[in-house]
Amino acid sequence: MLYSEKVMDHFRNPRNVGEIADADGIGEVGNAKCGDIMRMYIKVKDNIITDVKFMTFGCGSAIATSSIATEMIKGRSIDEALDLSNQAVVEALGGLPAHKIHCSVLAEEAVKAAVKDYYDKNGIKYDCDKYAAGSCPCVHEHDSLN
Repeated sequence: MLYSEKVMDHFRNPRNVGEIADADGIGEVGNAKCGDIMRMYIKVKDNIITDVKFMTFGCGSAIATSSIATEMIKGRSIDEALDLSNQAVVEALGGLPAHKIHCSVLAEEAVKAAVKDYYDKNGIKYDCDKYAAGSCPCVHEHDSLN
């Protein structure tokens, strides 16, 4: 079987689907090669993610990784959310086929983009070391400083 029961469950019954109208942070990421687009919304109170929702246009793996990622960060601190790795997403789902690992990377990047948006809206300095080399959404800001 290509997909674990957990992947199928999160695809068929995704958790935390929707938008948060007054979100504190919104992150949108996409993969041009496969066409997947993820948008993650977070609400933050006292440095804790109190609510999280997602809207994903993509394959079953993209939906499943978005769903599990929201469950993994809800109720956690911002720092814990920033520590979310695509490997942790894959493990929580019981694995993904090799050609679908990029979906877990998108889920990680969507969470981090939402946190960066929250930081930007609140004037909080963002630590780009939390991103993999070359994938920091504020890289254009660094380029303009050079």
